[in-house]
Amino acid sequence: MNTKLHQVTGKQPNSKMCLVCGLGNEFGLKSSFFEIEGDQVVAVFCPQQVHQGYPGRLHGGIAASILDETIGRAIRIQYGDDLWGVTIELNTKYRAPIPLEESLRVVARITHDGRRHFEGTGELLLHDGRVAAEAKGRYLKMPVERIADFDFDREEWKVVPEENDPSEISLEE
Repeated sequence: MNTKLHQVTGKQPNSKMCLVCGLGNEFGLKSSFFEIEGDQVVAVFCPQQVHQGYPGRLHGGIAASILDETIGRAIRIQYGDDLWGVTIELNTKYRAPIPLEESLRVVARITHDGRRHFEGTGELLLHDGRVAAEAKGRYLKMPVERIADFDFDREEWKVVPEENDPSEISLEE
């Protein structure tokens, strides 16, 4: 496999209680999301024992959740906080067991940006770059105030810089 480093162009916000990105959710994945060249988003996360389905394996529903979140966040590259996605449909294929307590990545991108909805794809990558799961999704475009009672301050929706944030991300190809 060839290693290619992708330049990080930005970091996306986290929230307080989201299952996928919530830094205050004791059972959450606490994922970080980085925008990289080529209009893609990479989620970096390390699933723990509380995320298991079978012993030592990530629950398939949580794998689908991180894929859904990452694909949905890819629209932020173009619209930022002005437009959010509400999942209409998500199709997930599982290719390999997904381990716990290991740093993993999901990479996603938009494949179609229509007037009312968008579509995207994503892959959950193992540490060696193999695809463990992949998904295709379709999302309705909406402003956040039409989705939920979302107070940016109360939800602690903000970019949280960390000392070990990467300037480049490796995706095995």
